[in-house]
Amino acid sequence: MTPQDWITHDPDPMTAAELARCDRTELVARFARPLAFGTAGLRGPVRAGPDAMNLAVVLRATWAVAQVLTGRGLGGATVIVGRDARHGSAAFARAAAEVLAASGYSVTLLAHPVPTPVVAFAARHTGAAAGIQITASHNPPTDNGYKVYFDGGIQIISPTDHEIESAMAVAPFADEIARAPVEPADTDLVERYIERAARVGRSPGPVRVAMTPLHGVGGTVAVETLRRAGFSDVHTVASQFNPDPNFPTVAFPNPEEPGATDALLALAEDVGADIAIALDPDADRCAVGIPTPAGWRMLSGDETGWLLGDFILSRIDTGELATSVVASTVVSSRMLSAIADHWGARHVETLTGFKWLARADADMPGSALVYAYEEAIGHCVDPAAVRDKDGISAAVLACDLVATLKLSRRSVLDALDDLARRFGVHVGAAVSRAVTDSDEATAVMRRLRVSPPSHLAGFGSAAADLLQRPGVDRTDALIFTGGAADTSVRVVVRPSGTEPKVKCYIEVRSAVADNLASVRARARALCDELASSVRHW
Repeated sequence: MTPQDWITHDPDPMTAAELARCDRTELVARFARPLAFGTAGLRGPVRAGPDAMNLAVVLRATWAVAQVLTGRGLGGATVIVGRDARHGSAAFARAAAEVLAASGYSVTLLAHPVPTPVVAFAARHTGAAAGIQITASHNPPTDNGYKVYFDGGIQIISPTDHEIESAMAVAPFADEIARAPVEPADTDLVERYIERAARVGRSPGPVRVAMTPLHGVGGTVAVETLRRAGFSDVHTVASQFNPDPNFPTVAFPNPEEPGATDALLALAEDVGADIAIALDPDADRCAVGIPTPAGWRMLSGDETGWLLGDFILSRIDTGELATSVVASTVVSSRMLSAIADHWGARHVETLTGFKWLARADADMPGSALVYAYEEAIGHCVDPAAVRDKDGISAAVLACDLVATLKLSRRSVLDALDDLARRFGVHVGAAVSRAVTDSDEATAVMRRLRVSPPSHLAGFGSAAADLLQRPGVDRTDALIFTGGAADTSVRVVVRPSGTEPKVKCYIEVRSAVADNLASVRARARALCDELASSVRHW
């Protein structure tokens, strides 16, 4: 399709005019690489053209989704459509619903902005053929996205993503795609989600919670879910509680970013909280903060993953542990595997992303996934209900953990120390290198394949190239390892699936044979040395 064809058939006069004002160089750039389904669906800036999020792209993508569903014999089935509160989300969600309705589908268009886990739950709970959520998660305010669930509320994988992209390539002009009016649904799906997520906790005692949804859509649902779980002493960051697509109080609306949780931790200190919870804007990620003798700090995604994984397995009946599956990704800490061995459960390592984690038990008849996490603060604590990361149910379980520890006069730091003594100190870091585009990322990976590092912080290095793996385990990543039984090092390098970066994930493991603090200090120093080295790769 030529730029002029796109402009002529753009159903939104604002984006049509925007493209018409572009010079030739800009037009070539915008048409060079249409949005493609990546780690988390379609995601890009809200602006005109096929490489961004706009009405024309949403119409064509939804037409393509309908074609793929119909081709699988699912014509006329139910599809759930939801949205967050970002710029353009309401219009995009309505457009998606209208295309599906015109294609003969029974559409449930959720009336108000909802957390992404609600759509994943709704698709699974109702047996819908698909769920579509308009969201860009924790991306900058300028972005939006289009997330697709098939197969019981699980993110799509290949070949489905490629089938949708192929259908998009032959979709009609956007203004020629049929649309039928859809009234937002009067549904109790949010209520059902809250009821289910609240049951994740057992409320063994009171917990004072400080919480922020970072201007996203999770605040009201999270507070109500925590209340029903027995955690009614919740204090929220007032300036960040209501949805605001401009995210005015944070430089970047991601709880992992420096400064993003400053207001939360200040509130936690002021109110004497037992735990601090930060949700990302679509509430599928959960970051946990804890008090320490040196002040409040946020846990890493791996630390939270160890704690929740161990907590979940500790509560499973002994006879069911052998068929219980926990999962983490290739870039996450190795400790969950050791925790699973300790309890007699099974651990599965997947590729990066919850589209893979959610399927960790797919080839294990008789076994069931009970927990999955990724280091980027994504946790799936109730896979039977939500086969995706879910920040709200994770928050409930984290509060339940703190309440349980309080009964024994113990803290989260005590629990982390116990894990370190049992499985070794694990210290991690992430280093990112910005690149201009995917071509530069490919060049960096190619260079590391040709000339891999010979040493890692003084240890001889062995390399594993995941591009050489067969089948679904094949991906563009390199794993470098070194060390011995008492101390080992590991670095995973891969291009980001959502940002122009090459990411390096570092972990140092040291056995605890003497003072825990000194072992941690040595491991941290080794990790810092590795981080300094990989910045020059």
